[in-house]
Amino acid sequence: MIFYARKIFRKAGINYTFVIITDRDDLDRQIYKNFLDTGTVSKAEAAQPKDSDEMRKMLGQNKRLVFTLIHKFRWDKGAKYPALSDRDDIIVIVDEAHRTQYKGLAENMREGLKNANYLAFTGTPLLGRDKKTEQWFGSYVSEYNFVQSVDDGATVPLFYDKRVPEMVNQNQELGDDFYELLDEANLDDLQQAKLEKQFATELEVIRRPDRLDRIAEHIVYHFPRRGYLGKAVVISLDKFTAVRMFDRVERLWKDAIKELTGQVSKAEGDHKVNLKKRLEWMKRVEMAVVVSDESEEEKKFTGAGLDIARHRQRMNKIDANGHDVEFNFKAPEHPLQLVFVCAMWLTGFDAPTVSTLYLDKPQKDHTLMQTIARANRVTSWKIDGVEKKNGEIIDYYGVFRNMKKALKDYAQGPGEEPPVQEKTALLKLLDDAIMAGVEFCATMGILIGGLLESQDVFKNLSDFQRHADALISRDEWRKGFAIHENTITSLYEACKPEVLGNPVVRKVAVFQYLRGIIDAIIEQQDLDAVSRKIGELLDASVVVDESHAPTVAEGETKPAFAIIQRGKTWDLSRIDFEKLKSEFKQAPYRNIEIADLRAFLEKKMAEMLKVNSTRKDFAQRIQEIINRYNAGGASNESYFDELVKFTKDLKAEDERHVREGLTEDELELFDLLKKEKMTEAEEQAVKLAAKNLLARLKQGTPRILVQEWFKDSQSKEQVRSTVKEVLDQQLPDTYDRALFTDKCNRVFDLMIDYASHGLKWVA
Repeated sequence: MIFYARKIFRKAGINYTFVIITDRDDLDRQIYKNFLDTGTVSKAEAAQPKDSDEMRKMLGQNKRLVFTLIHKFRWDKGAKYPALSDRDDIIVIVDEAHRTQYKGLAENMREGLKNANYLAFTGTPLLGRDKKTEQWFGSYVSEYNFVQSVDDGATVPLFYDKRVPEMVNQNQELGDDFYELLDEANLDDLQQAKLEKQFATELEVIRRPDRLDRIAEHIVYHFPRRGYLGKAVVISLDKFTAVRMFDRVERLWKDAIKELTGQVSKAEGDHKVNLKKRLEWMKRVEMAVVVSDESEEEKKFTGAGLDIARHRQRMNKIDANGHDVEFNFKAPEHPLQLVFVCAMWLTGFDAPTVSTLYLDKPQKDHTLMQTIARANRVTSWKIDGVEKKNGEIIDYYGVFRNMKKALKDYAQGPGEEPPVQEKTALLKLLDDAIMAGVEFCATMGILIGGLLESQDVFKNLSDFQRHADALISRDEWRKGFAIHENTITSLYEACKPEVLGNPVVRKVAVFQYLRGIIDAIIEQQDLDAVSRKIGELLDASVVVDESHAPTVAEGETKPAFAIIQRGKTWDLSRIDFEKLKSEFKQAPYRNIEIADLRAFLEKKMAEMLKVNSTRKDFAQRIQEIINRYNAGGASNESYFDELVKFTKDLKAEDERHVREGLTEDELELFDLLKKEKMTEAEEQAVKLAAKNLLARLKQGTPRILVQEWFKDSQSKEQVRSTVKEVLDQQLPDTYDRALFTDKCNRVFDLMIDYASHGLKWVA
C-alpha cells in the first residue's frame, strides 16, 4: 500500500487522496503508524477521524490520506447515504477485504464516494459460487501464494499435528451459518443466542471440561519441549473458553514446575543440567488472555464462574517501559510467551517469533488461512542457538479436514505440493537427511552406517576419531559434512517433542558428536557444550521422565560416554618443534594433528593481526600453504612440515617487539613508519618517532583523542595535524616529502579505522 501510494504521488502528482479502509481498530492504528514511520505522509497531511461525522467531514476536504474503519459508514436504516465527494481522484484501498467489505456498510461507502477507484488487498478473497471479492473489486491485479512465499524465503513452511481428543463426536457437516457467526470478532447478544440455540450440541462437546483438561495437559507437555521455543497462541471457541483454557494451563503449568523441581534435585550430570535449563525457562514464561472488551463484561463472566477482571487488568496494563501487552508479545526477548485468544490477533497481526498455534476452534476457508498464517513469519531471532525453520499448528478440533480445500483455493498453484503438511512428513525428511549424510560420507570412503545402528555407539570412540580424521583431510569434505549435520539438526529440532524417545535420536547424536569433534579441533572449541548437547539427545532417546513419552526399559541405564578432548594445549612461546615432528610421525590420525596445528595457527594469526595490522603477509602466507594442500599439491608430511616452519616464523614475529625494545603498539607504528634499507641510526630515529607519537596521542596535552573524534571534521583535522607535527620533528631527514606524506596518511588511516570500530588505544 505504501509503495503504491508513493508511486502515485510521484508519478501523477499530489492531488490524489487515498482512503485506507480496515475493519479493526488495531489494523487501522498499525497501518496509520506505518505510513507515518515511512514518511509517506505527515501528521498534518493525514486524517484519522474519530467518528462517522468527522470522517464525512474529512472526506469532503483535500486530505492526502484518510485512515478509517468501514464501520464509520453507518447510516440510518432505510435512509439514503449522503454523497461525500464527487471527485474521481480518490483511491479507496481496502485492507483485508473480508465480509464487512460487501453490502451494508460497503454499499454506503460506494454511495458516498461514487467516482472513487477501489483497490483491495487480501490474502483470502471470498471465493465460493458468487466470488464476491471479484464482483466488488474486479479481477486480480497480482497473485502471490503460500508456495511462492515459502520458496522465496518470505515465509517459513508450516506443519500440522492432529491431536483431536478421542471423546469428541464432532459434526462433520456444519452449515455456513455456524462459520459465519464464529467469524464475527464480537458476537452481539442476538448472534450469540442464535449460535447457542442452533448449535447447542456441537458447542457443548467443544466446551466439555474433561476435553479441555486433555488439551491443557497436552499444551503443558508440548510447549516447553519444542525445538524452537518461539511464542505461541491458543485459539479457543469463544472468550469464556479462552479464559477456561488459561486457568487450566496455568494450574497445570505450576504443577509441572513443582514436579520438575523435584526431578532436578534427584538428577545428575548432564541430565541435571538439561532439566534445570528447562525449569528455568518454564519459570520465566508469562501467559495472558487477549479478548475484546464488551458491556457488562464482568457480570457475564462472573455468571459463568470466571474472573475476567485480572485478565482485563493485564490487557490494559502499560509496563514501566511504556509498553502494552501487544508490544510485549511481539518483542522476542519479553517473557510473555503464550496468549489465549478467540478472535483477536488472528488477522493482520505480525509477531515473527510466534512458531506454534494451538487451534481449538471450528474454522474453514479464508478464516482458517488467515489464522494459520500467524505462525509462518520469518525471523532471525535465535532461541538457545536454534533458528525458526518452520511453524507448527496443533489441531485439537479436526480443523484440517477443511485444510485441503482451503489450501487448494488460497495457497497453491496448479500442480504444486500443499505448503502445509502433516508433521509426520518432518520425520520422513529427517530420515532422508540422515541417509543423505550417510551417502555423502560413503562417497569419501567413510562408512558410518554401523555407528547409526549400534546400541553401544559411544563405547567405541576410536571410530569417531577415525571418521573425523578422514573428514578433516579436505576442507570441502569437512564443510560438506557440516551442511548435512546442520540439516539433520534443524529437522530434529523441528520434530520435537514428538521425536523424543524415537530411536532416530541416536542417529542424530552420531552426526552431532562427530561434528563436535571436528569443530573442537578446527575452531579450537571447548567440548563441554557439545557434551551437554549430546547428553540431552541421549536422554531424549532412552529416558524421558514424563508419562507422555517412552521410559527406560527395566534394567536399562542411561548411556555413558566421554567427549574426546583435544590432545594439546598450545602455547606458541613453549613449542618444542622437534618433539612436535616426532609426535606427528607416531600419530595414528595425522589429519587431526594437522588440523589441530592449523586451527591453532589461524587463531593465533587472527589475534596477532588485531595487535599489529602490518602482519598481513603472514596471513597470506598461511592461506597459500592451505590452498596448496587443498589443491593436492602437498602430502600430509610436507604439509605438516610447512606448517611447522610457519609456526617457527610466527613465534619469532610474536617475540619481535621484545627484541626491538618496543611495546606491541609501538611496534605497529614502527612497522608503518619504517622504510626499506635503513641505517642503524635511521632505525633508532624511527623507533623514537613511534614511541613519541604514541605518547603524544595517549598522554599529551592538549588532549586530541576525544570521544568520537573521528566523526567531527575539525577534530579529525586536529589529530592529523598532530601526527604530522610529531613525525616532522622525529623522522629522519632522508624521508622526502612524498614518503613523509605517505607515512602520515597510513598512520592517520589506521587511527580512523581503529577508532571507528572502538578498538585499541585510539578508541
